[in-house]
Amino acid sequence: MLRLPPFRLVEARTVEEAVAARAAASGAAAYVAGGTDLYPHMKRGQDAPETVVALGAIEELRTVEPLEDGGLRLGAGTTLERLAADPRILEGWPALAEAAGRAATPTIRAMGTLGGNLCLDTRCNYYDQSEAWRRAIGFCLKKDGERCGVAPYSSRCWAVQSSDTAPAAVALGAAMELAGPGGRRTVAARDFYRDDGMAWLAKTAEELLVAVRLPAPKGTSSRYTKVSRRGSFDFPVLGVAAWIRHEGPGAPVEAARLVLGAVTSAPVTVEAAAGLLLGSPLGAADLDAVAEAAWKKARPLDNTDHEPGWRKQVVRTTVRRTLAVLGENEGRG
Repeated sequence: MLRLPPFRLVEARTVEEAVAARAAASGAAAYVAGGTDLYPHMKRGQDAPETVVALGAIEELRTVEPLEDGGLRLGAGTTLERLAADPRILEGWPALAEAAGRAATPTIRAMGTLGGNLCLDTRCNYYDQSEAWRRAIGFCLKKDGERCGVAPYSSRCWAVQSSDTAPAAVALGAAMELAGPGGRRTVAARDFYRDDGMAWLAKTAEELLVAVRLPAPKGTSSRYTKVSRRGSFDFPVLGVAAWIRHEGPGAPVEAARLVLGAVTSAPVTVEAAAGLLLGSPLGAADLDAVAEAAWKKARPLDNTDHEPGWRKQVVRTTVRRTLAVLGENEGRG
């Protein structure tokens, strides 16, 4: 049985208190909310923080409130279960509700948080194993080793970003509120992720994701589709998030975003594919051409479930299906 190693637990009551505790900790430290990602990592020896700063008592992180411009501010401690069932999100930002509702299992969604899922560690078959297993292969570049298991001659880690909510946040044009020792700042979701399996987030270790800001949904529609081996528990081997803005059903698409998840170390925004949707109603778009353009940008490696060739081929089908359903739902939001 894998057990948690000993650590010091600090319970913070405010964001500022949490940041101060994290900065003051001697040795390795980490934040924890639901713990559905951190604690398994600690049991497998992937993370070994001496101090863990608990965030569950911070009210600001659990608050969901409307913004003056018609948008919505989601506290990073909001559970995935709550996001998936919130009628405001279901109506205005359905891609995020769908992504939250497809993550993991009901039990994990009841504990796991939006912030935790957005900051989810990148995953790889060579990394997400017990310490004994990893030691037997000489470890990997991401943790304790000197080379990448899936690409031995590469100088970088190719672990995959497997968050369900990340591609949805990027497609929706969300913004991330961060708090750190130097104060607070806001980063666009599209700039929050890096295509690097070891340094996958554009934030410092001391910074805390406090909230996610969703822009006003007027005139927009969105959709998220997940591909995984099983309908529950499994991480995605492909996630497709689509967003469009138009004046109403049958009106030309004025703006569009198409984002692929779980194909590399960061969500991939497929601008060429989204550009093919502009200027005409979604129902009149050549979805085969859009799917082909998205397929060209997907370059999965043999580091997660399913063969990489199959994972690439399924991009066409999933993108087309996502946009077809989005077309059926035009005018919502």
